Amino acid sequence: MPGTRGAGFLLLLAALLVGLFGDDPIGEFSALEAAGLLGLGGLSLLMADSIVEGFSRHWTYGVQSVAVSGGILIALLVTYASRGELQAVIDRAIGDIAVGRTVVTPEGEVVAARRTDGSFVVRGEVNGHETRFVFDTGASTVVLRAEDAAATGFRLDRLDYSIPVATANGGALAAPVVIERLTVGSITERNVRALIARSGVLHANLLGMTFLERLGSYEVRGNRLILRAQAAQNDPD
Repeated sequence: MPGTRGAGFLLLLAALLVGLFGDDPIGEFSALEAAGLLGLGGLSLLMADSIVEGFSRHWTYGVQSVAVSGGILIALLVTYASRGELQAVIDRAIGDIAVGRTVVTPEGEVVAARRTDGSFVVRGEVNGHETRFVFDTGASTVVLRAEDAAATGFRLDRLDYSIPVATANGGALAAPVVIERLTVGSITERNVRALIARSGVLHANLLGMTFLERLGSYEVRGNRLILRAQAAQNDPD
């Protein structure tokens, strides 16, 4: 049944796309639950097609198809029983494949997956310009690379590089600035103190404490970073 087989593959493809790139709930299901249902539907169609085709050839082929389908179902049950460990692997894969991808939960939490190098990279906006940050509680302030700061509207030639900072390459000087609007996921903070490093000093922007200390809370739970806004925060824009 070519039509059944084709529909099965389409459902599996849809499950993969929803699992990797789906952020918002689909009806009453989360993106992950919807991906699981689509995948189960796709596998069911493929197994049914295999069984019917096997019996149409010879009953022995049909029995073999039933046995294979049973093995797949057992494998799915084992996978479901180990879903915690599997989720950790998926989280890390998403963190590397979709760098800076953040998810906003229905409760308003901003969630990012840990990358395989152990870091968390989150996508944000500085004064309306998309910017990626490395989550860093060891940084006392938000720090921007000169290249990214220029793209967000700061005039590098007018900055005063007078603040000593420690980097992986040694000591350097950075310029103090105030970010008018810094957004990560659904969380927006205004007038955030920050530093801009000289060109070539940093390899990544740092989401430091001048932003993090304004949050209601933040935590690392397993392989996920969770940021929560202040309960009373309400950005009119």
